[in-house]
Amino acid sequence: MAKKVLVVYAHQSSGSFNAAAKDAAVEVLCAQGCTVDVSDLYALKFKATATAEDIVGEVKNQDHFSYAEETKLAWEEGKLSKDIMEEQRKLTQADLVIFQFPMYWFSVPGIMKGWIDRVLTSGYAFTQEKRYSQGIFKDKKAMLSFTTGSNESMFSANGINGDMNVTLWPLQNGILHYCGFQVLAPQIFWAPSHVKAEARGTMLAGWRTRLQGLLLEAPLSFTPSDSFDGAKGFQLKPEVQEKHEGQEFGLTVGTHQGKRLPPNSQIRAGV
Repeated sequence: MAKKVLVVYAHQSSGSFNAAAKDAAVEVLCAQGCTVDVSDLYALKFKATATAEDIVGEVKNQDHFSYAEETKLAWEEGKLSKDIMEEQRKLTQADLVIFQFPMYWFSVPGIMKGWIDRVLTSGYAFTQEKRYSQGIFKDKKAMLSFTTGSNESMFSANGINGDMNVTLWPLQNGILHYCGFQVLAPQIFWAPSHVKAEARGTMLAGWRTRLQGLLLEAPLSFTPSDSFDGAKGFQLKPEVQEKHEGQEFGLTVGTHQGKRLPPNSQIRAGV
């Protein structure tokens, strides 16, 4: 069955490396029979701020406005703004979501963070009962594809920027996995603005090759939700701790049990 793909794209220039990476994804995936939607956030002039304007009509509590609570009610009542509803429609239909962007300040650009804040509303994208491995989007895949301004060595365990695995944890675990997505390994284009055109061409060729089998890739590993005890503050269950007591590395970058971080667990699947 043909898959549906959503590319959430954030770059101001159609002549950028990010634009070339986005175009490559569209071309290769369409050639495989996929249907690809692109949300070009700058072209859409997508609103980045989460405000009461995202709700059609009166809010329930103007004096003590809670964006999470109000948008949950608005989603249930079909009263979210048109731009949010359109993005949720695309996301609902998608089997795979690719976030294509230049890394800004160790994270996504503000306009993409606005997409995350506004589109992944409570109730629609997650609930207290449906999150992480039991999340609402557990049958969907998602991945980050991005450029850096710094060289790969600077994002190493001994590098000045720190370990890229740590940098990616809030994005891949705290956003994508939190909503249930099966998170594919990121596509990282290291400092394309600092290399020659030939090297940039090699990067794009590698991306095109990966795209050929992207839909069949295994996701990154995260600790299952049932490994944590909800009655005890969602701490690791004693039997899980005991099972991994003798291991050299912690379970994940975040849940590391005071041990060494598992190397490259946020960059490569199967580690």
